[in-house]
This record gives sequence, C-alpha cells and structure tokens, in this order.
Amino acid sequence: MDHSTRRYNVFVLLKTTPAWLAMSRSHRDGLSAAIMETALTGTDVRVSHFDAEAFSGRCTDVAQFEASDLRTFYGVMERLRDSALFSVPYFEVVDIIPSIRNGYREIDVV
Repeated sequence: MDHSTRRYNVFVLLKTTPAWLAMSRSHRDGLSAAIMETALTGTDVRVSHFDAEAFSGRCTDVAQFEASDLRTFYGVMERLRDSALFSVPYFEVVDIIPSIRNGYREIDVV
C-alpha cells in the first residue's frame, strides 16, 4: 500500500451527560454542527456519528474520525476538548480506538 494514501480511522466512544440530554434536539444539533465545523476547518478529517445507546451500556455514541495522518486528528481532538462538548461537559470520552483500514495488507506475511 502506498503510505501517502493511508487513512487512519479512530473510533471515539462517548457517553452523553445529563446536561446534553436536557437541551432540545434542535439546540443540540446546532451546537454540535457549529463545534464540529470549527474543529474540522482546514483539515482533511472526516467524521461519522453512530448512536449506540440502545445497544451498549458502555457508551451512548461512537464518533468515527478518518484522517490521513494522526497529527491532524490530534489537532481536531484538541479543538474538541477545548469546546463545550467536553468542557461543560456534554460528553465524556469512554475510549479512543485508533486503527488502520486494511492494515494487515501492509504486513509482509512469510
């Protein structure tokens, strides 16, 4: 695999707080959209959101970040940690799972 095309996928397991749930859905949508736009501006990082609360007691949400390098992802996470999402907090980070899509293909099997 050409390392210049490698994409890292980082799964961030989150748990909502009562402060987040106390807001209306429309307010939460607007707040999260504005914060994510600020955090992602100027990067190639993409994010997808998955609801997990109906299936897990460990986390309520999973955010999947995809980035071409981990330093860029790190910058996005720092901006998010400085935002209300984590400083109020509206979310708690349960776990962060970095991964390389199809990483096994980069290993020479003998």
